Amino acid sequence: MHTLTRFFLSATAAALLGSSSARAQTSLTGDWNGTVGPIEFTAHLTDPAGGPRSATLDIPAQHAQGLVLQFTAPADSVYLRLRQPAAQFAGRRSADGQHLEGEWQQGLRSFPLTLTRAGASKPAGPNRPQTPQPPFPYQSADVTFKNEKAGIMLAGTYTLPADMGPFPAVVMLTGSGPEDRNETILGHQPFAVLADYLTRHGIAVLRFDDRGVGQSGGTQKGMTSADYTTDAQAALAWLRAQPGIRKNQVGVLGHSEGGTAAIGTATQPNAPDFLVLLAAPGIAGDELIVQQSLALARLQTTDPIQLAALEKQQRTMTQIIQKTSDDTQARTQLTALYNPTNNPTTTAALESQLAVMTSPFYRHLLADRPAQTLAKVHCPVLALGGSKDRQVPAAANLAATASVLKTGGNHDVITKELPGLNHLFQTANTGGPDEYGTIEETFSPDALTVIGDWIMQHTKK
Repeated sequence: MHTLTRFFLSATAAALLGSSSARAQTSLTGDWNGTVGPIEFTAHLTDPAGGPRSATLDIPAQHAQGLVLQFTAPADSVYLRLRQPAAQFAGRRSADGQHLEGEWQQGLRSFPLTLTRAGASKPAGPNRPQTPQPPFPYQSADVTFKNEKAGIMLAGTYTLPADMGPFPAVVMLTGSGPEDRNETILGHQPFAVLADYLTRHGIAVLRFDDRGVGQSGGTQKGMTSADYTTDAQAALAWLRAQPGIRKNQVGVLGHSEGGTAAIGTATQPNAPDFLVLLAAPGIAGDELIVQQSLALARLQTTDPIQLAALEKQQRTMTQIIQKTSDDTQARTQLTALYNPTNNPTTTAALESQLAVMTSPFYRHLLADRPAQTLAKVHCPVLALGGSKDRQVPAAANLAATASVLKTGGNHDVITKELPGLNHLFQTANTGGPDEYGTIEETFSPDALTVIGDWIMQHTKK
């Protein structure tokens, strides 16, 4: 789950790039390549002197080719906007003209992305020492299973311990936005690390690509956490049906928004036998958005006047969306809220964010009330959060989770705030999203131990 504050800061920063002084420019015509995690992008730009610009985008992993982009390049900035799904690249030319350095913004997430002119040398990749490398001391297979309710085939990786079974097992659910089975972000693969650790300790794991990502069918368009819950139920049923699995010791582990879907599975028939919630929301969705914004803003300022103004703005935003069912009317009001001077450059930069904010996913997020769903969960629960999590602040969310579960009669509940960890469970300095890619650690060994030990304790023969 990403924060709205960072999303708007990114858009504003991108708009400001356009005001920088112009330098001698060369044509951008050509092919430009880059990656976000394992996903490769190729942008084909046509930049004729004095003529209209045009561009298309290929994303092979998502079977997308020739997606039409809106291409503008004021001064030394470059904007590539995709209407469906709403996304954009906002970047700036490097001094040598061989790289476009910026961010890919899609859904509620923003990722650093450098596009390199075809034939130019590529920047060195980040060091990720925890990423598992074969050969593995366990069985690993690519699998598919069907969500019958949605009519969608989903694809993932199934890892099974090498010892004699039967084994306990867990389905892993990624956070919000389009995620692959490894929950890849900024070169990190936290779910690959987590699955490797658990499987080495005798726990079978199923992790899978989200709808419309990697090898999974379907689309993210119009999807909400309720839809993701049905995908999780299909994964849970498939895993329980596998030979060598203890049918009454199959749980669900959800990270961030994946935790919401995990909770949803525990309120349905054939519920999981245990839940592991990692940085999962425990407070109301609209309040969570406000607290996310404030947590991030406090990394930049302690000025109470600025923080109060931000809180007021964010609360107004949530009220507009919740009270205005017509998307066009809501976007008009949101544009006035975030761009009161009606600056055309800023308006263009906000366009994709406003589409997200009025999407079914975001409306569903604001309406989420964990207090209602958690009260129906009666299986054992482990809920963890990092003390430096700026996206789902741990103290408030863990306290709410524990309170509701116990009030509902669930007595097998452990909540723990892990010191020094961020939203991705990395050992962090500030906990801000801008650190995620600079940290070599993918997943705290201490957090891995807590998760593994708890599952093993709850699945003893």
